[in-house]
Amino acid sequence: MNLVFKDAGAVVVAHYTGLSVAQMTVFRAKMRDAGASVKVAKNRLAKLALQGTDAETIADLLKGPTVIAYSKDPVAAPKVATDFAKTNDKFVILGGSLGRTSLNPEGIKALASLPSLDELRGRLVGLISSPATRVAQVVAAPAAQLARVVGAYANKSEAA
Repeated sequence: MNLVFKDAGAVVVAHYTGLSVAQMTVFRAKMRDAGASVKVAKNRLAKLALQGTDAETIADLLKGPTVIAYSKDPVAAPKVATDFAKTNDKFVILGGSLGRTSLNPEGIKALASLPSLDELRGRLVGLISSPATRVAQVVAAPAAQLARVVGAYANKSEAA
């Protein structure tokens, strides 16, 4: 489990008391679909696994029946956990970590509102491809402007 915490981009800790097995199964499936994972481990063992990792700061959150969600993508686990908490009041986010930074529940919600790595990659590709289109427009623009200027002078000369 120590390797899990070393590779995780984000870790979310939550209480799950009162959730049915079916609800936990749905939560696990949503996490899996997003590329994230879920572990329910004994707090004592999880605290040992956290030692020497960036997420070591969240050890204080491991009290009572906790579930740990984690992902390499820093947005995936917080996004799924936050969405799941909105529809299940028995699922309470306690906090988590982003690298060495410890996050409170509001920090997890703020992280969940960010676009995922795939969305950012798509935006980046769009930004890279748009300058090529603009270059073509800029190269074509001077000829069009020149034609308009010549046409304006011709119309001005005819009017005079």
